[in-house]
Amino acid sequence: MNPSTPFLTDIQTLRRRAREHIEQGAVTPGYQGDRDTVIKLLNEALATEIVCTLRYRRHYFTASGINAQSVAAEFLEHANEEQGHADQIAERIVQLGGAPNFSPDGMLSRSHAEYVEGDSLASMIKEDLVAERIAIDSYRDMISYFGNNDPTSRRLMEQILAVEEEHAEDLVSLLQELR
Repeated sequence: MNPSTPFLTDIQTLRRRAREHIEQGAVTPGYQGDRDTVIKLLNEALATEIVCTLRYRRHYFTASGINAQSVAAEFLEHANEEQGHADQIAERIVQLGGAPNFSPDGMLSRSHAEYVEGDSLASMIKEDLVAERIAIDSYRDMISYFGNNDPTSRRLMEQILAVEEEHAEDLVSLLQELR
């Protein structure tokens, strides 16, 4: 960088740009992401989180067996965290001027994770673990795509990714306890 070139944009330019297109809210002229693609990806993540919430809640209500109470409690905790992720993602979509897609039509095709019910405690845990592993890989791809072009979406997905990784570890532990 040339030492005579200022690092920051001068304050008058910042003030002028802030007044342009104010109806776009948080999306300023400095936003470098492809909003349509970012919103599409975030809506896919939203669908993934909703499907995971529903699957975990079903598992919570249908868990049975000797270890069911503690495992069901974990399912409920994960369901609530997944719902929180869905809310955060929906909020980010709105900040970007998009519409969060909560329509049940096509939810499974938008979701990266599947909705598999499982017929035993072990199969429920395994299906949840598979879904977490799918989310982990797809969210890593999104984070890479957002990069420095959309640091806010990147950080949001990094935070969600960290929780998904914790969920995967919790589920592996649960599976080991059942053996």
